[in-house]
Amino acid sequence: MNPFKEKREFLKSLRTINPKDLPVTCPDCGGKTQRSVLAESLYVCPICGRHFSISAKYRLKITADKGSFHELCRSLSGSNPLDFPDYEEKLAAQRQKTGLKEAVICGTGKIDGVKVVLCAMDSRFMMASMGTAVGEKITRAFEYATKKHLPIVIFAASGGARMQEGIFSLFQMAKTSAAAARHDEAGLLYVSVLTHPTTGGVTASFASLGDVILAEPGALIGFAGPRVIEQTIGQALPEGFQRAEYLKEHGFVDQVVERGQMRQTLGLLLRLHERRNKK
Repeated sequence: MNPFKEKREFLKSLRTINPKDLPVTCPDCGGKTQRSVLAESLYVCPICGRHFSISAKYRLKITADKGSFHELCRSLSGSNPLDFPDYEEKLAAQRQKTGLKEAVICGTGKIDGVKVVLCAMDSRFMMASMGTAVGEKITRAFEYATKKHLPIVIFAASGGARMQEGIFSLFQMAKTSAAAARHDEAGLLYVSVLTHPTTGGVTASFASLGDVILAEPGALIGFAGPRVIEQTIGQALPEGFQRAEYLKEHGFVDQVVERGQMRQTLGLLLRLHERRNKK
């Protein structure tokens, strides 16, 4: 084939490609997948199974029954309690970038017809770090679920406490844990779903208190990061340490669930709990 003609054909083919559908490179296997294909697989690499991070809104869309989700505490957002330099500007930039008020969305919805309180953290917003607003929204979600006698499902993802809010951020660990305890005392179901990454104060509080703890494949779950632990203890960590599969083997996680099976799994758990309560 004429090389000039071949080049023209190639350039012509490029003009027919939607820029939004350019290939996405998987950081694990290096494979390239069209964005539309990746979307069809719920942003799970069809080659190696890596679960890409997804937004809270998309998470709720693929989890709740269509049209059933209604947001709670929508206008609640964080402030700058310690007058931390440039923090307000950073919050404003994050809100503009993500379209979110804060790093978690909470509300009510249905999964397979069962009414439930749903929360999803969004790692795009300051790595879903837990400040006063995030802690307050999670607490109010638990309190609403307790008052209405509803189960609650929380998709956790976090880099830990929000350092710009100092001790006010750390207060949220106790506050959310106390709200989870009151929900448990009422005999209600709490399913915690750990996604990549779930670390720091979120792991050390409400994310670890679920009656059932699920995790997505390959999710990093822990308090301190593996490098910090290695430097502290002066030893190499086991293969896969702090990953979802390792934690399941050691009893911290009840089940590792593929994203495509998560809605079905949650629906089963909710129906079983609903049936038990009716008895």
